[in-house]
Formats: sequence, structure tokens, C-alpha cells
Amino acid sequence: MIIMKEKFKEYIGYIIIIIVVILLRIFIATPIKVNGGSMLNTLEDGNLMILKKYDKTIERNDIVVVKAGKEKIIKRVIGLPKEDIEYNDNKLYINGELMESEFGIGNTGDFVDYCREDEYFVLGDNREDSIDSRIIGCVKRKQILGTTNFVIFPFNKWGSVK
Repeated sequence: MIIMKEKFKEYIGYIIIIIVVILLRIFIATPIKVNGGSMLNTLEDGNLMILKKYDKTIERNDIVVVKAGKEKIIKRVIGLPKEDIEYNDNKLYINGELMESEFGIGNTGDFVDYCREDEYFVLGDNREDSIDSRIIGCVKRKQILGTTNFVIFPFNKWGSVK
């Protein structure tokens, strides 16, 4: 019995560290890998980023991770709840107002959509190579796992992205 108490005391620090790491990954942040070229030129295939699960505020132009079926996709928020989203002649209109956008390469294609309450319209920055809300529709808030804007690998890309 005394030997077990001593062993437990010896390992308690490691046990606490493991529990803290597990709780951090579940509730706070976890690494996420960019798959594919849908976010070029902002993000590249293979970039490793930090997914902030605690970030509950979603704003226009945030980069988010969306659970789409069995996949996790990284996209940019273009439309917010209760907004009309329109692309016409490669120009973005929100509720009929022309919006300046520094993101997006390639031809977006013309479309009109509407986000209901608790829905967001997301697009990949590489508009010609992206499965996004133009295909899967607006995403519900509960599908958004969190925001991401910090590349941790490769080291030459280390830091925040827009």
C-alpha cells in the first residue's frame, strides 16, 4: 500500500499534465492542417494552424474551420446571418451594397444567396478551386468549429494571417 502511494505521488505531476493537455485540446485550441489549395494565396496545402475553439464571435473575413459532413474545411466568412450575398461581375454585394474585398483569386462566378439566422456564407480564397457555400450552401453556426489565423508550420510562414 505504501509503495502504491509513493508511485502515485511520483506520477501525479505527469497525470495532471496529461489531463490539462487533453482539456486544452477539447475546449481551447488544437492543431488543424490545411488540405488542398482552396485558400491560396492566403494559406497553402499542408500549412499547420491553430484552431481556436473558444472563439465564439464570427465576423466577416474571419478564417473558420467548418464541419461539412465528415470533412473539416477551412474557408473565409463572407456573409453573416440575415444577409443577402451576391456576386456579380466578380464583385461582392452584401444587402445590395458593393463591398471592397482584398481576398479571393480567380473568377467567383455570379450567384445570389441569403443567410438565415444563425447561418454564414463561406468561400475559399481560391475561388476557382473551392468547395464552399456556393456548393454546400450557408453553414450553420454549430458547424463552425472555431476560427484560425495563426500558422505554426512551416516555420517560414509562422505567424498571423488575414
